[in-house]
Amino acid sequence: MSVAKSLSRIHPAQIRISVRLLVLILFTVGNGGVANAQQSDAKNTPPAVTISAPEPLRDLLKTHFQLPMTQLVDETDRATFMRRARKQISELLATEGYYTPTMTLHSATPHAIPGTIPVLEVIPGPRTLVTEVDIEFKGDLATDESGRRARIEKLRAAWPLGAGQPFRSPAWEEAKAILLSSVAAEDYAAAEIEESKAEVDSDSHKARLLVIVDSGPAFRFGNLEIKGLSRYDPTLITGLAPFKVGDSYRRDQLLSFQTKLQNLPQFNSAAVNIKPDAVTHQAAPVEVVLSEAQSQRVSVGAGYSSNTGGRGEINYTNNNFLDRALLLNGGLRLEQKRQTLSTTVESVRDQAGRWFSLGAGAERTFIQELETVREKVGISRNQLYDKTETRFALNWQREDRAPKGGLHQINETLVLDAQLRYRSVDDPLFPRDGMVTEVRIGGGSKQALSDQNFLRTYIRHQFWYPIGKRDVLLLRGELGYTFAPSRFGIPQEYLFRAGGIQSVRGYAFQHLGVREGEAIVGGRTMATGTIEYNHWFTREWGAAVFTDVGDAADSVRQLDLAVGYGGGVRWRSPVGPLALDLARGQRDGKLRLHFSIAVAF
Repeated sequence: MSVAKSLSRIHPAQIRISVRLLVLILFTVGNGGVANAQQSDAKNTPPAVTISAPEPLRDLLKTHFQLPMTQLVDETDRATFMRRARKQISELLATEGYYTPTMTLHSATPHAIPGTIPVLEVIPGPRTLVTEVDIEFKGDLATDESGRRARIEKLRAAWPLGAGQPFRSPAWEEAKAILLSSVAAEDYAAAEIEESKAEVDSDSHKARLLVIVDSGPAFRFGNLEIKGLSRYDPTLITGLAPFKVGDSYRRDQLLSFQTKLQNLPQFNSAAVNIKPDAVTHQAAPVEVVLSEAQSQRVSVGAGYSSNTGGRGEINYTNNNFLDRALLLNGGLRLEQKRQTLSTTVESVRDQAGRWFSLGAGAERTFIQELETVREKVGISRNQLYDKTETRFALNWQREDRAPKGGLHQINETLVLDAQLRYRSVDDPLFPRDGMVTEVRIGGGSKQALSDQNFLRTYIRHQFWYPIGKRDVLLLRGELGYTFAPSRFGIPQEYLFRAGGIQSVRGYAFQHLGVREGEAIVGGRTMATGTIEYNHWFTREWGAAVFTDVGDAADSVRQLDLAVGYGGGVRWRSPVGPLALDLARGQRDGKLRLHFSIAVAF
């Protein structure tokens, strides 16, 4: 259909409505543009009055006091402005302890230079100081008993707004909140401030403070009242409680109990609290409100690493295996240089942070012309306490190793293994300050299902140190040594190779080791180290320069530390830290790109 025919079908009334609509749209857009321009001009236009005040108070007044944006053309405008200024600025300065300020508007004179802006001079006057603090207690805490008297003295000594300090409203409110929180943290869940008073003498610039705290009765824990539990036995919850019925109330124990429940994979959320009802203080019920998570889940993921190439994986999780709240994890991971099939069954952590796990798996690798196929089963006892994790394991392993041009062997071993890891960082995903230390020792014997006698030792320490607001210095070192008559008969997991990401960049993954035929195999000793400097241009993007050194060999004397150095890009991605590094290996002079990223679906 032609345009002319299309237009001929339009009714005249429709044309009139369309024209009106078009005019209305243009008028709205035009006015919107004018309004936006006016708002932009208002933002860019300097105020008609400036403030002169002591430096500590200038920012407070600029932030919270609205200056006029239009000129004060006559005495009426100036009087109106000064009434508002005296009221609002006096209230602002009172929060900082200044109760007798004076304000003067220095207006432009008839002979002043055109465009001169009037100045509002603010003189805060003397600052009011705290001269007397009276903290009184009522309720059970006020009982004349040595333990309670000692606690009262401790509470009074911890009061942060003492005599001689400036009286500020925020500090006054904060001090009361800290005091009440300290009282309510132990025994007295229903504590409250019965009375608080600050008497300010503006003439003498002195403040006298009075706080009366009613502790109420001493509370003890009662029975657990569990809500939202359907699939699991209540003993899963009761076994994690750090208190018993009749124990004295402690707020930190409630919070610890709640954190343990929140960390369980069986629940989406958990909330623990008691009702501060004085009637039930001798056995206050503890309410536990839970939201159960889906018990089974299948996830897939993909990624890439310059160490092992492209990766695809599928994982299955069951949080209620055998209907006993056991955690079953199974997964298949396919990488270009490594393929792994594994499964583990874990118990729920107990009150002390202990749990047991049973696992089995099979893995094939082809790295640096060394092909390995291993089957493995093991059982371990694990514990996480604060920042320290320990693991004691008994593992049996069978490995078929086939180095190209080297000796083909099948090695079996039964290893008793111990591991300790200490982690103290400000952010577990993007650390900027802190450290991680790992120590591991394990071995096997010919007398106990092993083809070789050996004892493997390993230590790693990594340290982050913040420099200024944007920079971070990273230091890393690791040492390993396997005591054994020979490396033959020992699976590769208990020997050492180096090179690649998180090792010595500038060299291929596990390229540093012992040459056997055309392959690189693990040696009995290893040492590596890193120094890296990161600068963050924005919250998400940064750059790094680094130097890595290290080597792996069959003896300490044979170690010949290789050096790699370069730089790279850092990105705090939504799925985790990403590093793209270009490094030069000093041994061969080649440049190598090191990169890794993983995405879960």
